[in-house]
Amino acid sequence: MKLTMIKLLALLLPAAAAYGQDSLLAVFWNLENFFDYRSEAAQEYWTRGRFYSKCDAVAKTLMLVADRHGRLPDIVGFAEIENAFVLRSIVSSTLLRKAGYGIVHYDSPDHRGIDCGLLYRRQSLELTGSSPIHVHDSSGTVMATRDILLAEFDGLAVLVNHHPSKIGGKADRREAAMRRMLETADSLLSAGHERILAIGDFNDELWPPDGAGTLKYNGRWEKIDGFFSFGDFEIREEVFVHPLLLTEDKAFGGMKPRRCFVGPRYEGGVSDHLPIILEILL
Repeated sequence: MKLTMIKLLALLLPAAAAYGQDSLLAVFWNLENFFDYRSEAAQEYWTRGRFYSKCDAVAKTLMLVADRHGRLPDIVGFAEIENAFVLRSIVSSTLLRKAGYGIVHYDSPDHRGIDCGLLYRRQSLELTGSSPIHVHDSSGTVMATRDILLAEFDGLAVLVNHHPSKIGGKADRREAAMRRMLETADSLLSAGHERILAIGDFNDELWPPDGAGTLKYNGRWEKIDGFFSFGDFEIREEVFVHPLLLTEDKAFGGMKPRRCFVGPRYEGGVSDHLPIILEILL
């Protein structure tokens, strides 16, 4: 990461000093099995050192986003983090420790113990409320999957999603999660929210990839991470592609996301997903 100390200090300045309040920068990223190294779910090869190395890589990526866009993200939504300790470690043990990020997290009923989480810059956003939104099956029972994370700010509500997987996950489970998200957005609009942003890993090819997608499966890029907006505002999106996040695809050619693990083999990357960046024009 080629950032000078002057650039680094400038990016860590309070947001209001760096840009007007007519736009926000958001990121969503599935961090692929980012478990707390102290937990029972962690395997013996998931060590403290590897945990903090991944925290550093996540922070460096957000700094690279800031270098490209001239400011740090105001909102960062994550999928596949185990608990609040993971979020606190990302913002307190890395380059981000002076960036002024707050965290939002709730434990979900997911059978693997992975959740959605959110970071927000306190200098540019005031958190006015948050809650987990359970997903129900057709009988009304809470499904053992990730909750939708709701974070409410002055002028914007954010829904962070990680819908059930296509691997071993039936289409009706994803449909239930999508339906719950849309119902929640409708309720928020009815309650007076003017702008709602839903970000996440939707585990469906809802958007055709323009160039690189966010996930490469059997040599083919897919774009399963994205956003939906509700209300009158404009969003510009890009997939963040950077050499830090890529490795050679020896099986199919080209490049692919550099994962943290492939099975039990440590690869030293971050995730099998690439992050998306959203410029929100208010």
